[in-house]
Amino acid sequence: MKIIIFLLSISLFACEDSTNTPKDTNPEREGWKLVWNDEFDKTVIDPAKWEHEVNANGGGNNELQYYTGRLENSFVKNGKLNIVARYEEYSGTEGTRNFTSARLRTKYKGDWLYGRIEVSAKLPAGKGTWPAIWMLPTDWEYGGWPQSGEIDIMEHVGFDPNVIHGSIHTKDYNHIIGTQKTSSINVQTALSEFHIYAIEWTKDKIDFFVDDSLYFSFSNEHTGWEKWPFDKRFHLILNIAVGGSWGGQKGIDTKAFPATMEIDYVRVYERKD
Repeated sequence: MKIIIFLLSISLFACEDSTNTPKDTNPEREGWKLVWNDEFDKTVIDPAKWEHEVNANGGGNNELQYYTGRLENSFVKNGKLNIVARYEEYSGTEGTRNFTSARLRTKYKGDWLYGRIEVSAKLPAGKGTWPAIWMLPTDWEYGGWPQSGEIDIMEHVGFDPNVIHGSIHTKDYNHIIGTQKTSSINVQTALSEFHIYAIEWTKDKIDFFVDDSLYFSFSNEHTGWEKWPFDKRFHLILNIAVGGSWGGQKGIDTKAFPATMEIDYVRVYERKD
């Protein structure tokens, strides 16, 4: 693999670190049992919990980044996971891109059917950034996308700052055919403070929250997998995309890079009852 630019030294990461206090440091939640978590209290990303996806395929959305497993694009510092999108020319086995970033997933390391999934995060600013906290099916038992479903716990596009989107995709409900089920909420400090982005997922519905405020609910109509494929296990994905069919609609401000999404923790719960 050929890297066109000089790699930044680890010492440069200090300028990107945040001193903001997370909103919640207590993993106990009434009525719930913690079954999986990462508090990012190690010095490196835990390979028992996370896998880097390395590719330049554009995420199916004409995105412009090369996802790498490099320290320059993802690392743990001061108890937080940092995912960093950079404006740089980078070449790999899938070609050359002008942006790099990271996409981490829990597939086969954390896969769940129902429960509460919550992530404490502070989002990057800048036109052209497209950070996401989302879930895909682990086994794709109903077929490829969108048949087996997608759960978008949090999406944010940089040209529309502080507007948080929660969505689902299925065979019958997806943006390709104009039937996507989605909602949004304005979070004025999404780019400067940590907030908790969460879903509570049962066999009957998926509720979407920011800081325990419910803003969207998608109910199971009990009419088949075409509308509700969410009876199979899913895994979690954390990433920053650059540009793409949505994130790049208003162009890209290259001066906004490097752009960092900070993750304070990821916690997954099951109902105690």
